[in-house]
Amino acid sequence: MNLAILQARMTSSRLPGKVMAPVLGEPMIGRQVERLRRSKRIDRLMVATSAGESDDPLAAYCEGLELTVYRGALDDVLERYATAARLFPKATAVVRLTADCPLTDPELIDKVIDHHHEANADYTSNTLGTRTYPHGLDAEVIRPEVLQEAAERAADPYEREHVTPYVYRRPETYRLAGVARHDSLARLRWTVDLPSDLAFVREVYAKLYPYDPEFGSDAVVALDVNSAEVPA
Repeated sequence: MNLAILQARMTSSRLPGKVMAPVLGEPMIGRQVERLRRSKRIDRLMVATSAGESDDPLAAYCEGLELTVYRGALDDVLERYATAARLFPKATAVVRLTADCPLTDPELIDKVIDHHHEANADYTSNTLGTRTYPHGLDAEVIRPEVLQEAAERAADPYEREHVTPYVYRRPETYRLAGVARHDSLARLRWTVDLPSDLAFVREVYAKLYPYDPEFGSDAVVALDVNSAEVPA
């Protein structure tokens, strides 16, 4: 069973409340969930947010989408993930996703999940080594036992905040696998951290969604809009 955990919070330092910012009339996280539900390999999708009062509206909205919501530590995201994963002991893989990626690609996520199982890996991502996919299409898959081990052993604050570095920083201990494109699109920025990122995503949805609600990454690449590249 492939369990996807979507990491979300309202207290982003650069763009507070971004996950609930409207994108074509729906909260941004709702647009992302809509895309994630098209995945053929994710068996269960849940949200992991904080127990803080600021995340009450986010949790209520996600529960309204009929998602399981786990609420834990705000800053110790690794512990939040590990505890959320324990709610589903039959999971054979945990997919880590972040809620600032409303252009997420379900086909790419499925590809990363499949490669993870085929390689019998402890950790698989499409950002391992040299990035070749746009920022905002990141997907990571980790073996549940390895996630729990990381939660028990990691002491570095960076490793606890970002969940997976404890594993991919130790290739001598864990079996790592990666998925890459032949032609790199690493110059493109589709994640939402800044007001300009949100404006870009809104423009993409305004131009593509009314005609094809299931638009894919190729359509975004082909779209001529501004602010789609990572600053030099």
